[in-house]
Amino acid sequence: MRLMTCNIRTSTANDGDNHWERRKAFCVSAILSREPDVFGVQEAHEDQLIYLKAAMPNYNSYGLPDEPAGRNAVDTIFYRKDRFNSVAQGGYWMSETPHVPGSSSWESACVRLANWVRLYDRDSGVEFRFVNTHLDHRSQPAVQGQARLINEDVAVYDLDYAQFLTGDMNAKADNPGIQSFLEAGWKDTYAAVYDEPDPCDTFHKFVGDAHEGSGKIDWVFCRGNVEVSGAEIVKDSESGRFPSDHYFVTADCEVVGC
Repeated sequence: MRLMTCNIRTSTANDGDNHWERRKAFCVSAILSREPDVFGVQEAHEDQLIYLKAAMPNYNSYGLPDEPAGRNAVDTIFYRKDRFNSVAQGGYWMSETPHVPGSSSWESACVRLANWVRLYDRDSGVEFRFVNTHLDHRSQPAVQGQARLINEDVAVYDLDYAQFLTGDMNAKADNPGIQSFLEAGWKDTYAAVYDEPDPCDTFHKFVGDAHEGSGKIDWVFCRGNVEVSGAEIVKDSESGRFPSDHYFVTADCEVVGC
């Protein structure tokens, strides 16, 4: 199956010619052209989710809003209706009180959370868990604290139980937060295929490969009984314009046991 992580860039930003309204159709076409089975988005606001759900009727979705009484399910997960049944779903906030909506810790600049779904694959008869998140962009203690929280959450599952983690981690391969994922048993799907953990800047500020300095900060991780057969950093553009200020990232994986 194909997994994907997509930071679609919020619709509230003052992006001029790159505003969401000018690129939303291209964003959808870039995602659908890869035919993902499950994908996570980041930075999605209510208006964007309304558009995505209408433009992608073959997908179910799940996401908790980030703020109490809010409507912006910023880290929503989409999965194919014709293939998967949701077994369970939930989420938690990236803080020392993860059950408190809207909470934050470790000097995080933004409220951050993780959403997850457990899916039963009707094609293969296996079950797996998919987690989607967006780590903080300013506080290194927050990146490490948030990564630790995710690692604690997934550790309660058997070692062979298939789990996937997607997100904009705001951290490249040498960051201690990313290293903590690897030490906890996560595998970078892109590096598993190409043996290259930091191939390019996946955050590019709408200028593509002309951008330098951020490294690969968008990740698709796996753990458990999973085989990885392919990966791509999606660099689609139209007349020099991009679907987002991030490249999307895909991974082709097979759950071989659970």
